[in-house]
Amino acid sequence: MNHELDFPAGIWEAFARSRPPVRCSPGYLIYLQDTEATCFYYLKSGQVKSFIQSEDGAERVLNVYSAGSLFGEASFFDELPRVSSAVALTPCEIVPIDRELVSQEFAENPELALAMMKYLARTVRLLSGQVDQMAFRPARWRVANYLLTLSPAAVPLSCTQDDIAAAVSASRVTVSRVLGEFAREGWVELGYRSITLLDPARLKELCKL
Repeated sequence: MNHELDFPAGIWEAFARSRPPVRCSPGYLIYLQDTEATCFYYLKSGQVKSFIQSEDGAERVLNVYSAGSLFGEASFFDELPRVSSAVALTPCEIVPIDRELVSQEFAENPELALAMMKYLARTVRLLSGQVDQMAFRPARWRVANYLLTLSPAAVPLSCTQDDIAAAVSASRVTVSRVLGEFAREGWVELGYRSITLLDPARLKELCKL
């Protein structure tokens, strides 16, 4: 769910100018669902997965963030417990952003505050769109759309078939079949726990049908 597509490149780097990043190993749990959100994060490098977990332990992937993204911001701004958890998928560098830093940057750069408002509004819009997609779109469309929102072309995405299945409300068998079709058509390359988009234009065509 990459809702930064039309934001200027590097717009959130301002948050990382005055604070050193925290280095995280793969599997490091950055924050937990239902805990207090005292900060949100700028992802300087690596990939981070956000997910929700039900009482019976079932997991649903919400997003996979790449370098340059913000995450954990919604609960920070509404001051309510976190609705999801976040874990490092790869070695990461993250910058915690607390209220002092937000106030400082917004005061120095009002345009950043306006961009943040747009970013949060875009999040709501895209979440609404996801509900429609999950309810009415075929599996090939849902998988293609999910891959397009996660990965730039020719950059391997650290993502498992279970992650995709949870995110698009499909079975793992269905996701495996669809990815196999995409691979045979030359649209993606499948690796060990990774997917590379070889022909995103064809995936975009599919999503327009």
